Amino acid sequence: MNDGKNWYVLYTRPRSEKKVANQLQRMGLESYCPVRKEMRQWSDRRKKVEVPVLPSMILVHVPSKDRKKVFDCPNAVRYLFWEGQPAEVPEGEVKALEQSLTGPRVISHESIPLRPGQHIDMTEWGFKNEEGRIKYMSGNHCWIVLKNIGMVVKLKIEK
Repeated sequence: MNDGKNWYVLYTRPRSEKKVANQLQRMGLESYCPVRKEMRQWSDRRKKVEVPVLPSMILVHVPSKDRKKVFDCPNAVRYLFWEGQPAEVPEGEVKALEQSLTGPRVISHESIPLRPGQHIDMTEWGFKNEEGRIKYMSGNHCWIVLKNIGMVVKLKIEK
């Protein structure tokens, strides 16, 4: 459904992603800061923390005429541009990202030989209707290009 709003990528100051998303929500603007939980170790304790998936970036869902309102938030820097226009992110890709972070985790797995140029079905990792292509392999790391969402996923492979 097109409600006249589009999803845009907004750059924030470093380490301000969650703060900007919360401030925009309080201003009545829809925003999404994708996060993952990660265990962090300090000298005296271990703690599970939420880490932004897109460093220095959040997604905002606003009508194009209201794009400038986000700059009322002091830590908002600028929009991501593509071919001279603010880059729009399709609703389906935002939902796929959200599902990949909140959806079910891997229950089983299998080992398959991988090689550069090989196409891989990424749906089992939470990317709906997404196919990836192996770009590069080095040691036990593999870089997979997801063309539809403009991302490269780096996987660590157990040997």
